Amino acid sequence: MTQRDVPPRWDRTMQQRLARGEAAALGELYDRFASLVHGLAHRVLGDEEAADTVTRDVFAHVWEHPDAYDPGREPLRTWIAVLTRGLAVERLRTAKTAALARGGAGSAEDLEHQVRRASVAARADYIVHAMPVPLRSALELAYFQRRDYQQTAADLGVTEDEARRRLRLGLQLLATAHDTEAPGAPPGIGGVA
Repeated sequence: MTQRDVPPRWDRTMQQRLARGEAAALGELYDRFASLVHGLAHRVLGDEEAADTVTRDVFAHVWEHPDAYDPGREPLRTWIAVLTRGLAVERLRTAKTAALARGGAGSAEDLEHQVRRASVAARADYIVHAMPVPLRSALELAYFQRRDYQQTAADLGVTEDEARRRLRLGLQLLATAHDTEAPGAPPGIGGVA
């Protein structure tokens, strides 16, 4: 079962287990979402060590504040992604502001531009990982393996029309990474915090 197929009941149960202080629940949550958290943090920060720190901070926050998550509002995966992005962007701003205060190169406008670019990259990464596997597979074949829609159709074992449909829909979803107020977008992923 993929992360996207996990029923909301799992989210509620996990939140309840964390609220009871079950260390095994934190371990299970870490196993399931650590790669997502680290990937998003690295995408924003561009630094392995800083991404490791944000990953630790995210799971520490989840452990210390399990009641901050509301299973009725959004999936746990989305909440963790939004939390990650917020902490990573805040860390990026803090580091850049400190560099500016020390007389480092750049300006406040450069910092905001970099934060916006990092936000779009993190949102695109989140969208790709959250999209249904058939769409993601079609995009990976077409863009990473440089297949045209006919080759993509053959590789996926679908009709050419279906391959074009999957590519078009995948690209439409990915295009929302630039939208700061995309309808249905996870809050905080698209806009600049």
